[in-house]
Amino acid sequence: MRETYSGRKVLVTGHTGFKGSWLCEWLLALGAEVHGYALEPPTRPSLFNQLKLAKRMASHTIGDMRDLDLLVRTMRRVKPDFVFHLAAQPLVRLSYEKPAETFETNVMGTVNVLEAARRIGHQISVVCITTDKVYENNEKGRPFRETDPFGGYDPYSASKGACEIVISSYRRSFFGTSDSPVWVASARAGNVIGGGDWAKDRIVPDAMRALTKGEVIPVRNKISTRPWQHVLEPLGGYLTLGAALAKRERFDEVCGGFNFGPDPKANRTVKELVEEMLKWRSGAWVDKSDPHAVHEAGLLNLDIRKARKVLGWKPRWGFEETVKNTVQWYAAVADGRNPLAITRDQIAAYGF
Repeated sequence: MRETYSGRKVLVTGHTGFKGSWLCEWLLALGAEVHGYALEPPTRPSLFNQLKLAKRMASHTIGDMRDLDLLVRTMRRVKPDFVFHLAAQPLVRLSYEKPAETFETNVMGTVNVLEAARRIGHQISVVCITTDKVYENNEKGRPFRETDPFGGYDPYSASKGACEIVISSYRRSFFGTSDSPVWVASARAGNVIGGGDWAKDRIVPDAMRALTKGEVIPVRNKISTRPWQHVLEPLGGYLTLGAALAKRERFDEVCGGFNFGPDPKANRTVKELVEEMLKWRSGAWVDKSDPHAVHEAGLLNLDIRKARKVLGWKPRWGFEETVKNTVQWYAAVADGRNPLAITRDQIAAYGF
């Protein structure tokens, strides 16, 4: 990884978000010249500000993914070797409140990233991050394969399924041969947990806020099953995929979609996740299921055999270790430890 990214220019969209901040910190540790393009941090507190990334990155551009002109100017100025496109409206429940904004940001944001890469014309490896929710979910529990049809019940999932169609269209229309300067792949992961996530309507930050206040954890969907994974797991997959694109080998194998998820035994219910969290921090939870709540998928599993075979990637942390590291990050920060120190420690412990 260090050989791939050290000294190389990397543009991360959505760098002010939870996953984007972890990715920028990891890239800085690898010696990359890291640039960012995103809106202001979406939460207070935010991991981006806790890590003081604005002062440590090569550039930090505040911009909307729907602003194609600004994105093109930014990319021409940076001349990135890699683009990791993470910027999105990432919340299912918020997508019901703001469906038009969700589609505009997610779909046109992806169009604009690929259009900017096309206009620049120099060699770039582009990894577009979507989600495990891109697949048409029949709730039968079979792990989704990369060849399964796209769908989406809620606006967020549908917008991300549409992103995959956009990515495929640009690849086939403009980047369809091995001599193309732009190599593009998509990465599908979801339900990541880890320290520094402060968003609303996510079980881990909701739980940490409740425990800090001495309150019980409200649990909306206790029987819903998710492929829980630490944030470093999919980020390691994204970095591995970016490195594979940069080699400019095996075009047909690496320029496509990839699932990044945990081993099947890490697919646990929300109830199991909360109870595992409470092993590391005392507290209690209460069932807040609402029969009239908006629809959210009950079962989600990913088949990760393609990533294992083509990229040699595999998950490193099991369910228990993932939850332990997540809770310990929040506990360390609550006890006054520097967020940058604990974040660096966990990246080093994960290893790559």
